[in-house]
Amino acid sequence: MNMRAQDFIDVGSLDDVPLRGSRIVRAPSGDVALFKAADGHVFALRDECPHKKGPLSQGIVHGRSVTCPLHNWVIDLASGAAQGADEGCAHAIALKVENGRILIDARALAPAGA
Repeated sequence: MNMRAQDFIDVGSLDDVPLRGSRIVRAPSGDVALFKAADGHVFALRDECPHKKGPLSQGIVHGRSVTCPLHNWVIDLASGAAQGADEGCAHAIALKVENGRILIDARALAPAGA
């Protein structure tokens, strides 16, 4: 799907997200967690583990994964898929970085049903 520039919303500076850390973007549709891997790549997921809805933003970022703080499920940051024997998927959200700013898919911030 080809998204237009207006389909993205600026949610902050790339520098706002710590290396191997996260930042939360509050939204009517549910919180979005932004993650920055050690290699500098940035990812966005719904801030809910597919297991018991644990706050992924409070997990440990390692490689291109995050470990949920509740039950140690490992979630791939690019796809949102649970790794290993675990099954389920956190919703991955499209983003792009332009001029040091993080822009995410505007639909991820819209109220449910909008």
